[in-house]
Amino acid sequence: MPESEDFEIRPLAPSDPRARRLIGMLDRLQLSLYPAESNHLDPVETLEHDDATFLAALVAREAVGCGAVKRMPPSLTSPRYGEIKRMYVDPEVRGCGIGGALLAALESNLISHGIVIARLETGVLQPDALALYEGHGYVRIPPFGDYVADPLSVFYERRLA
Repeated sequence: MPESEDFEIRPLAPSDPRARRLIGMLDRLQLSLYPAESNHLDPVETLEHDDATFLAALVAREAVGCGAVKRMPPSLTSPRYGEIKRMYVDPEVRGCGIGGALLAALESNLISHGIVIARLETGVLQPDALALYEGHGYVRIPPFGDYVADPLSVFYERRLA
């Protein structure tokens, strides 16, 4: 298992084959756990826009974890926030701090863009994800943005500053 000094987190194009492998693993997991109407999978192309950042955790140049953030504009009902998307760590390297390091890097990206609210949606059948977010100070909130209430979804927010 890699130690924290054995992996690096850096930007990677979501279309890179290493990223696509992880995104494919995540999609297969999500589709095995939830019906289509409860999956909120952003297409890779969405993560390649200027308002998004995609990061990967690399061990010996191989991607073992990934996550993205979309910087959302303010609206009449919501301040500007960043939405964490596509968080995934290969099961073979879980428990090494990669998920937490990715989350921290995505939060730092938001802060560097002047955004101090991070939000996300995840599923109730993913206890590791729930523990990661709650362990990093995320609190449950009602649905936000275009999401609607779904008994299979959990919505989180964290104030970054």
